[in-house]
Amino acid sequence: MAILHCTSLPFLSLRTTISSSKSTLTSTRIPLFLAMNSFAKSEPVSSSASSSSSTYQQVPEQDANNDLDRVADNTFRRYTSNVTKGSGKGTAIVWFRNDLRVLDNEALYKAWLSSETVLPVYCVDPRLFATTYHFGFPKTGALRAQFLLECLADLRKNLMKRGLNLLVQHGKPEEILPSLAKSFQAHTVYAQKETCSEELNVERLVMRGLKQVVTSPEESSGITVSNNIPKLQLVWGTTMYHLDDLPFDATSLPDVYTQFRKLVETKCTIRSCIKLPASLGPPPTVQDWGCLPSLEQLGLSSQSVNKGMKFVGGETAALSRVYEYFWKKDLLRVYKETRNGMLGPDYSTKFSPWLASGSLSPRFIYEEVKRYENDRLANSSTYWVLFELIWRDYFRFLSVKYGNSLFHLGGPRKVQRNWSQDKNLFESWRDGCTGYPLIDANMKELSTTGFMSNRGRQIVCSFLVRDMGIDWRMGAEWFETCLLDYDPCSNYGNWTYGSGTNV
Repeated sequence: MAILHCTSLPFLSLRTTISSSKSTLTSTRIPLFLAMNSFAKSEPVSSSASSSSSTYQQVPEQDANNDLDRVADNTFRRYTSNVTKGSGKGTAIVWFRNDLRVLDNEALYKAWLSSETVLPVYCVDPRLFATTYHFGFPKTGALRAQFLLECLADLRKNLMKRGLNLLVQHGKPEEILPSLAKSFQAHTVYAQKETCSEELNVERLVMRGLKQVVTSPEESSGITVSNNIPKLQLVWGTTMYHLDDLPFDATSLPDVYTQFRKLVETKCTIRSCIKLPASLGPPPTVQDWGCLPSLEQLGLSSQSVNKGMKFVGGETAALSRVYEYFWKKDLLRVYKETRNGMLGPDYSTKFSPWLASGSLSPRFIYEEVKRYENDRLANSSTYWVLFELIWRDYFRFLSVKYGNSLFHLGGPRKVQRNWSQDKNLFESWRDGCTGYPLIDANMKELSTTGFMSNRGRQIVCSFLVRDMGIDWRMGAEWFETCLLDYDPCSNYGNWTYGSGTNV
């Protein structure tokens, strides 16, 4: 799958798959193994071969004409409103989280509408660079950290084009945001609503910290604030279908995806993307907007991508990839036929890293699909991109319904099973040293690029939990470390499905 790797297909034992398909593996699959084995091999490369082995494909492509900025600027123009001034007073803070974009960012829009000055803030939270909950893997690996830093640099650039900037602060949001609210006498902190326990806990701590802040009436510029205490305004913005538009309460979400999909397709409409004015400024006076950290300052070592696909972080790259895949290469028309490929940038959309970081709005993808259908053609492939986005929505809504049980060993179903945590077995899987070429090549691709095809993810998950019998949470946490497109809802949702512990 191309969007966020959410399709839940039957997980077959790799032993069964291989033994029942020997003729296929020794004929049509040989080119695939030979190509993917460039990831699995670790022998030294001679100098004469180094240039060919160190090639990678950038996603999206970039040429001498600087297409990325041109495409993004054209897109921004289409989504710019004629409104020139908000109706509010005072200062509002926008706390950027996993919504690192300008286009269709409702929290940013509401902050602008409610104030005279907007202060965009990103908190480099040290907890994001700590270790995973059970097994102590790096919570954010070097490749995703680099992608995040590129997203933040691009966000700052795009905010500056609209008269703002991005204040980068190092520390915990519950300490930084109340201090900023007091210093700038902000009446509201706007942020995107999250759904999983770690993020929800930070929201609660920020809310508690803001309650300790009291702004003086004369300094709040006429804003009527209850008890002069700044508030935290959380905005839903992660899904194609809005939570408030579902034809049922999230706690009554159907446990079968097909039931959910049919209900939302027949009873819900997708809200339009929000248009922003050309200028969102001015921001309040800030002496030092802060610098983005280096990987070394985050406790990570730099890792270069020299094989496979190298993704470029940021909203500019995200919008360019949509243009490239839909319009320039016209690949949307064949998406359904090619989406289960495993090699190269163009068998699927590759939107998932930007969706996970919030650099790309799912509603924007929806509107581009509809524009394509109107201008070129509508077929099963154009629908299937939306089908996959609905899967992504479903995992997000499941996290609302089932909460922390998504992370428990037995999953939402409370399945009882004696899982192994054999370190040697797990490390052979993690390092791509199982002896099965397809498993090893996929795992090497993951560690080399931060990406793996949807079909590859299903295969390596099945092998780990069904053939090796390893605790599925070890695989889920390793994916959390490595994946550029990691988000807890889709990652743990997929692993609970793969391990048979989901609903």
